[in-house]
Formats: sequence, C-alpha cells, structure tokens
Amino acid sequence: MSKDKDASKKEPTKDVAKNNPKIGNPRQIKRPGVLLSLIPIASLIVLLGGGYIYAQLPVEPLLIAAATVSALLAWYLGHDWDSMIQSIAHKIAKTMPAILILITVGGLIGAWMAGGTIPMLIYYGLKIINPNFLTLIALVVTAIVSLCTGTSWGSVGTIGVAFMGVAVGMDANLPMVAGAIVSGAYFGDKLSPLSDTTNIASLATEVNLFVHIKHLLWTTVPAFLCSATVYLVCGLQSSGGTVPEKVGTILQNLDNAFNWNVIMLLIPVLIVLIGSVLGKPTIPVMLISTFVAMFNAVVIQKVSFADTVKSTVEGFNIDMITHPGFNADTAIEEVSTLLNRGGMGSMMSVLLICFCAISFAGIVSVSGALEVLVEKLLNFVHSTISLIATTILVGLTTIGITSNGQVSLLIPGEMLRPAYIKRGLDPKNLGRTIEDSVTVIEPILPWTSAGAYMAGTLGVATISYMPWAISNWIALFFALLWGLTGIGIAKLTPEKQAELEKDL
Repeated sequence: MSKDKDASKKEPTKDVAKNNPKIGNPRQIKRPGVLLSLIPIASLIVLLGGGYIYAQLPVEPLLIAAATVSALLAWYLGHDWDSMIQSIAHKIAKTMPAILILITVGGLIGAWMAGGTIPMLIYYGLKIINPNFLTLIALVVTAIVSLCTGTSWGSVGTIGVAFMGVAVGMDANLPMVAGAIVSGAYFGDKLSPLSDTTNIASLATEVNLFVHIKHLLWTTVPAFLCSATVYLVCGLQSSGGTVPEKVGTILQNLDNAFNWNVIMLLIPVLIVLIGSVLGKPTIPVMLISTFVAMFNAVVIQKVSFADTVKSTVEGFNIDMITHPGFNADTAIEEVSTLLNRGGMGSMMSVLLICFCAISFAGIVSVSGALEVLVEKLLNFVHSTISLIATTILVGLTTIGITSNGQVSLLIPGEMLRPAYIKRGLDPKNLGRTIEDSVTVIEPILPWTSAGAYMAGTLGVATISYMPWAISNWIALFFALLWGLTGIGIAKLTPEKQAELEKDL
C-alpha cells in the first residue's frame, strides 16, 4: 500500500501531464543563435521588398508568409503552436483599444461628412486660406488638433481630410500637403498626454509621463521648425498666390449641397477637442461627437435617417444629399472625390494589415530572435552616441519588422533600459529616442498599419508623401546630434543610478 502511494507521488497522472506542457511535452526550448535570429528579419525584408515594393503585391499575404517562416523557426526551437497563438492573442489584446478607436474614427468621418462638418471646413478653407501658406497652415492646425485629441489618426481623418479637400480645390502639391498633415499630426501625438504611444513609451522606460513629454521637446521642436520653414519657402515658390478657377465651381457645388449652420456644424469638433483636453475617454467622446453629427445630418442637412446611419457604417455618398437645388449627377468629379469617404467599413483593410502584422510580431516574440540580436548589438556600444545610434537601429528594425507601434515601443524600451542605467544615462533619453525611431517613423513606412491608414485617408501614396513628412524623419538627425554633442542628454546622479540598478 505504501509503495502504491510512493509511486503515485513520483509519477504524474495523465491529466497532470496533459495540463502541464513542461511534463507532457518532451521537446526542449532552444535559444536561437544570431544566424537563426536573422531569418525572420531577412524573410520580411525579402518578401516586402520584392513582393510589395517591386511586384506591388498586397501586404497582407506577404506578412502572413513572413509569419509562417517565423513560425517554422519557432517550432524548430521547440515552441508549440499553442504558445504562438497565445502570444498573438496577447498582442492583439494589448492593441485592441487602438483598433476600437480606429473603427470609431471611421464612423466619425462618415457622420461628420453627412452632417456637413467636414464639407464646411473644406468650404471655408477654400474661401479664406491663401494658397501660399496652405501647407504651413495645415501643419500648424493639424498639430494643434492632434495635441488636444491625443490621436494622430483621428486628426488626419478629420481636419486632415478637410485640408486635403482644400488642396485638391487649389490644385496644390498633394504629397507636400499630405506630408505636412502627417508631420503635424504626429508632432501633436508625441507631445499629448492623451496619446497611447506617448503613454506606452513612458511605461516601457518607467519614466514619469510629463517628464517624458518635456524631454521629447529636444528633438520634436527643432524638427517641427525645420518642416515649417520648408513648407513656407516651398509654398511661396510653388503657387504664386493664384487660386484655380475650378475652386469657384467647387464652392458653388458645396454651397448648393449643404446648409452652413456654422455653430451647429462646429459642435462635433468642439466635443472632441474639449473632451480630450478634459481627459475624457477617447471612444465615448468620439461616439458623442458622431451622434451630434448624425443629428445635424438629419435635421440640418435633411439626409434621411437610414442614409445617415449608412454613412457611419459604409461611408458617405454624394447621392445621399437631398438638398433642393442640388443634383448629384451634375456635381463635378472633385466634389464627389471629396465627399465620398468615411464609414467603419473603410477601416477594414487597415485592420486586416494590423492583424497580419500583429500575427508576425507575436510569433517573432515567441522565438526570442529580437532579444538575441539586441544583445549582440550592445556589444558594440562604448559611448553615448553609439548607444543612441543602437537604440535608433533597434527601433527602426522593430517597427520595420512588427509594423506595430505599440509593440515596437515596448520591446526596445524594456530591453535597452538596463543598458542606459548601467551607463549612467537617464532612461528618459531612451524614451525620447524610441519615440523618434518608432512613433513618427511608423506612418512613413508603406507596409505598416499607420502608413496604410494615412495613404488611404489622405488619398496620397505613402512613398509620395514620405519625403515631405519632414518632421517625422529629421528628428532622427537631431537625436544623433544631441548624442554626439551631449546637448539635451540627461545623466543620472551616482545615487539615482545606484537606486535604479537595485531594481534591474
């Protein structure tokens, strides 16, 4: 009897083995070497470079193919399918708030269009904006809106769409205007305490949120001023202060199609701005703004309730306008292009890219490939400038591979924080650098969800507006300059360094 008891203690039951992967799975988890760790990166570069850029294939299957290669590597290293799925599910759960905001923004754009808010901004923009300063004004106004709302995507989808409408009407340089909108949106996004990426960077580096934002000014403000100067000079040289004749036709079409009750049509915008300044939850604020815009559509614009609801789901269409004196069939093509947009459905292609990119990121995370590569990179770090350069390289590599801003902030933030502390550098330098190499770089990469969203929303290809999104890429040069000169580099006191090292 005692032997049976002893045997039962030594041998796990089938149920225990089934529920315990360490007991039931004889495979050993192996750590990848450098060459194996390069496989996911190489596969992504080859697939996206050859498939997307040269063969112009859709991004989604290319990301899935790269995820498949990474899954085979992870399986070879001993990881099972369940661990890969759990990693993907975990990352999707972390990005779900951003995904819900994205869907809400689609509905918001459709409602703002049906209610006349965006058409009104386009209308008065065409009437009062000097074409010589259009790009500069787009930069400044979008930056203010993004700073107040904490969402670059929402700012681009609302005020950005309006400025693109003005740009089309004025026959302006569309890639330059789109670049200015993206620059302004991400300037405000970086410096807003309401921004998810700003909070994630602060969380990953364990730096106080407002300390993090203040330190961002060292690279963000010079980058903003450089872009403003370029837009001012190019704007003065390009247009000559003339407005195309077709602007008058566009104004007449819009005037015939909508009722301009300025106060009521501005309320949806004010709701978003005030709600964000007060720190209210983003999605409820946007939903309230959407409902008010839907009210404006039915009561002021005389759009049927069914079409109003349809505009939030499928997008607004010029045929929904029933205003007396307006005939959709006689509207010029530019007006149809301006008005036919929005809706939650318009975001589905972007969401598909998000899910495919997250799937790849989740599997790469399981394999441990990025961790190995980062450790090898740190072997070459011997100075502040080399650490800053390494951080930039890690940030660019991570956002290029994962195509996900949140993940790309967390990975280098968590991995490189000990390296900064051991070298006597305040982790807020790390937070600033990963924002410079991830947050603002994401929208200028064509295969990322942000790049796809900006291109789809603004109607300009990512590759086309990328050179004009000046503040997004020039911040990297200021990050390297400050690392080389020591300007704007915060150092730890010996006491603070010793305190932080205890927690490593």
